[in-house]
Amino acid sequence: MRIGLVCPYSFDAHGGVQAHVMDLAGELLRRGHEVQVLAPASPGTVLPDWVTSAGDSIAIPYNGSVARLNFGALVARRARRWLEAGDFDILHIHEPIAPNVGMLTLQAASAPVVGTFHAAMDRSRARELLSPVTVPLMEKLSARIAVSEEARRTVIQYHGGDAVVIPNGINVAPFACAPKDDPRFRGTDDAPTISFLGRLDEPRKGLRILADAIPTVLKTVRGARFLIAGRGQAREIRAELARFGDSVVFLGGISDEDKAAMLASATCYVAPQTGAESFGIVLVEAMAAGTRVVASDLKAFSDVLAEGLYGALFRNEDGDDLAQVIIDTLQNTQAAQARQQAASKIVGRYDWPAVTDEVLDVYDMALSTAHTRVSPAPGSRTMLGRLRD
Repeated sequence: MRIGLVCPYSFDAHGGVQAHVMDLAGELLRRGHEVQVLAPASPGTVLPDWVTSAGDSIAIPYNGSVARLNFGALVARRARRWLEAGDFDILHIHEPIAPNVGMLTLQAASAPVVGTFHAAMDRSRARELLSPVTVPLMEKLSARIAVSEEARRTVIQYHGGDAVVIPNGINVAPFACAPKDDPRFRGTDDAPTISFLGRLDEPRKGLRILADAIPTVLKTVRGARFLIAGRGQAREIRAELARFGDSVVFLGGISDEDKAAMLASATCYVAPQTGAESFGIVLVEAMAAGTRVVASDLKAFSDVLAEGLYGALFRNEDGDDLAQVIIDTLQNTQAAQARQQAASKIVGRYDWPAVTDEVLDVYDMALSTAHTRVSPAPGSRTMLGRLRD
């Protein structure tokens, strides 16, 4: 089968959606399908030969973070040429109802098209304003996927209809097989390690909340050590925590291999994110690595952790509660190990082979309702033109 995948976010920067698209493409290629990917990328970015650049991107604030997107007449022409050359059996667009290359590709294509929705948000004025304009595009989707119940709720809230929930995938093996005794990260009963991974200067990643919890944890568990990984400066928080010396270690950005080793070797992993999370892929990675998980009680995180069955939850944005939950996770080992063992039994559901099986089922459903191949729609006009009208 010839499959076209469209990623809205630039390959110049790492991100969850980019990783999702590339991992899905890799698994489809492994199974013998012909796959082409269209995504923003600058001229100097090294890309596989099956990835086509939709051109440079610009950074814009989006959903509590920064997204690198591209849009406009030139991008629309590139998308149309990519469609013409691809002659795809099915087109799979990620985040198709937002001003990005995916929207332009959807506008230019004829069925069958599958759309995957990643974002979760309580309120978006931009989405409310765009919803009437995007109705014709939503109708062009032969099938819809949401990566979580929260993403599905967002689709229903702003666009109506429904979507099948298929979770984000991970490659389980690198985490399950990662070394559990790496001396840089290893925790022991007397000196447990608590790990964090996230953009340090992005408030919604929750480093501030973790910093509020650290003094209480170190006062109770004197041998504990916090491992803080991620890019960004967070100078004020670094200065504030400097008094704890080697008990708080800032690792900076780390490789995928080191991330797996850290998750596997640490006593527990903490996810203190404060909002705008639709899934929580790092929770699944930590579960696959076999570590104990502590997370804020965001709906998306609670869903992944089965309301506390697979990991401990604390009240969102409450550093005091986070401290108590970390202490309990470190000291009440029987309960923590029970959650850890329960998580290990279900994490295979998120392995890319299993997730890809579900995606292919949706492809089959979309193809069964359409008997034509993906091609540029005759006489199509770009959404950019409609918005200008």
